Amino acid sequence: MGPAAVLQLLSVACLAFTLGMFGTGLSDLRQMFVTQSVENIQFLPFLTTDVNNLSWLSYGFLKGDWTLIIVNAVGATLQTLYILVYFYFSPEKRAVLLKTTGLLAVLLIGYCYFNQLVPDVSTRLARLGLFCSLFTITMYLSPLADLAKIIRTRSTQCISFPLTVTTFLASTSWTLYGLLLQDLYIAIPNLPGIATSVVRFWLFWHFPPDPNRTYKLLQA
Repeated sequence: MGPAAVLQLLSVACLAFTLGMFGTGLSDLRQMFVTQSVENIQFLPFLTTDVNNLSWLSYGFLKGDWTLIIVNAVGATLQTLYILVYFYFSPEKRAVLLKTTGLLAVLLIGYCYFNQLVPDVSTRLARLGLFCSLFTITMYLSPLADLAKIIRTRSTQCISFPLTVTTFLASTSWTLYGLLLQDLYIAIPNLPGIATSVVRFWLFWHFPPDPNRTYKLLQA
């Protein structure tokens, strides 16, 4: 199998596994419609993931990478849908609106900076890639805060096994995809995704969930 075929295979894997990872939020969407509330559902992960998707979407357009463009266009659409539904059912609409406006302002400032103050395309690509990488690494590492709770309660009910599986597969695919393209901005930020997924697998093995209880989705 030649490099082009391997790249195509990895592209399909990235699309499938990442969209599967984004799709785990559909359970939260269903819960909001069924309960007509946002109880026990976190808002910030929807918002940060949306910003992350939009940032990588810009990187994909600048680089001309259709795998990045398709994945993050669909991801941004889904996250925006989650945000709108959360806003509709949330009793604290002002707080939701302020958080959304704040992050969108940051995104707009970043867009103006990269497009107006960095005219050289290669420099813009490098700086945007660095921003996307750091943002993604932060998102992958943020759920580690739940480790203390899991170890203290000896329960993995607060994390999702399907999300862990899709995160591991998506992160692995993107790492290999980035290495094959020799694009470290894609490869490196997905390494923490692999590492945190392995830690979660160990936690599931060490603290098996109660099969009689329903998983509570952890937004990562």
